[in-house]
Amino acid sequence: MRLWSESSGIRNAPFAAAPKGLIHLESVERLKERTRSRFGLGEEDAVMVSESECEVPGGPPLQTVVAFWSVDGMRHRFRVFKPVTDVTDDDIPPAWLKSSLAGDDAIGCACC
Repeated sequence: MRLWSESSGIRNAPFAAAPKGLIHLESVERLKERTRSRFGLGEEDAVMVSESECEVPGGPPLQTVVAFWSVDGMRHRFRVFKPVTDVTDDDIPPAWLKSSLAGDDAIGCACC
């Protein structure tokens, strides 16, 4: 059971999260708030920010994915090809593109 319950920060341990720190957490919260503001989302609307390694050959080492669900249940998503700590307001799509960010899980491409 130790495998599932311990996350002591050991980098090679299976399922252990890499230590991110306070700056990472603050960047995630900042991006969530700016996404809410940009797209007119309320506190009841879910916003998720994740950072992962880019799977596209030749792509940047880290990418940030922002997904949000509006009150009507529609999922929207955009991707920024840089770490979450480097994402700025200019990287967030303009509000008028909201409908084009509506996700379709059937696409299935590695880049999106």
